[in-house]
Amino acid sequence: MFAGAGGSYCAGVTLRAVLFDFSGTLFRLEQDETWLRGLTDEGGEPFDVAAQAEVMRRLTAPAGQVVQLAPEFQHAWHNRDLDPQLHRKVYLEVLRKSGVSQVRQAEQLYQRLVDPDCWSPYPDTADVLRRVRDAGLRVGVISNIAFDIRPAFRRVGVHDLVDEFVLSYLEGVIKPDPAVFLRACERLGVAPAEAVMVGDSAEADGAASEVGCEVALVDPVPTAERPDGLFRALEPHLPALRTA
Repeated sequence: MFAGAGGSYCAGVTLRAVLFDFSGTLFRLEQDETWLRGLTDEGGEPFDVAAQAEVMRRLTAPAGQVVQLAPEFQHAWHNRDLDPQLHRKVYLEVLRKSGVSQVRQAEQLYQRLVDPDCWSPYPDTADVLRRVRDAGLRVGVISNIAFDIRPAFRRVGVHDLVDEFVLSYLEGVIKPDPAVFLRACERLGVAPAEAVMVGDSAEADGAASEVGCEVALVDPVPTAERPDGLFRALEPHLPALRTA
């Protein structure tokens, strides 16, 4: 067992739960060249590798407006993770503004974004979730998202390792609103000071510190480039996690 299961944590506070972000933390929408094959810009020129990577980045950036949007799309952008229809509206516009001018291509790319089967787990996702649960801690997933991510967890056999999914489009609240972290902690039956939030955005996930949670950040790089990022992020909070 590691310290959080019954030992000291944060100057005497016992760690009882770990909260995880989804995109860029536990799973990632990986660039698949087959999705972008034949993608052309307004001039009919094929997208090069750098342009393809930028399209994928804009689809999954955790915070910050990724393109300039006309006023008619501003409301949709700010509320995209609260309403699936607004999410679709604004991301089709993001793709258009990113040079994906053919409607059919934009629709196909968007469907990849909201298909949980297209999301890949990081190499240590299953192991970390399993070790945290085996140590007796509660597990929550908090995501700013406009579609159901739970099938992605079922697909890789880790759905039962998550006690609570707090998904913005079902909750009506998004990070960095403190209410979402408080809600997750309440459902897990823990005080915020007894939880650590693991995410990839200092702006969105880091706001958990405002309610008293500890925060651990990971880099949302491709999965092949981050074999043990979750372990490394949690190590200062759970020193014996790798050997638990």
